[in-house]
Amino acid sequence: MRRVNSKDLKELNLLKHYRIIRKWACKTYSLNDADLELLIYLDAIDLFNKDDFKRGTYSYSWDNRRWNRLLKEGWIQVWRERNRTTQKFNIYKVSYKCKQLISRMYRFMLGEEDMPTKYLDTNNKYSWKVTAKAIAFVNRDKTRSNVI
Repeated sequence: MRRVNSKDLKELNLLKHYRIIRKWACKTYSLNDADLELLIYLDAIDLFNKDDFKRGTYSYSWDNRRWNRLLKEGWIQVWRERNRTTQKFNIYKVSYKCKQLISRMYRFMLGEEDMPTKYLDTNNKYSWKVTAKAIAFVNRDKTRSNVI
């Protein structure tokens, strides 16, 4: 298998519209930027405990309620419960809902799927209308990814 290098990633143009895709995901799913990027990080490490979560939050703004909110809203779920004898702590993973969101974001980046604007078009806030225009521009960009 061939190793991927920086030139290969640049040719894919993965990060070309990352900001708009991130804004769409945050507005559509009522997340903030730090929560979304933390979920992407946790998805990459697959199974994690609360200490891994804390290490992942060092580069984001301080939010004391982030763990409980993500757990309550179903973005993180328990993979293995602790039993107080052999397993001293719970092990967690990101939920199916979270995996689907991240996969969808990757499909947007690769140009395999267009971002929907229906939800954003019905809102009267100016920032949402501007985001909807930017999404329309991204959807028209057929050079989003140069994957053959």
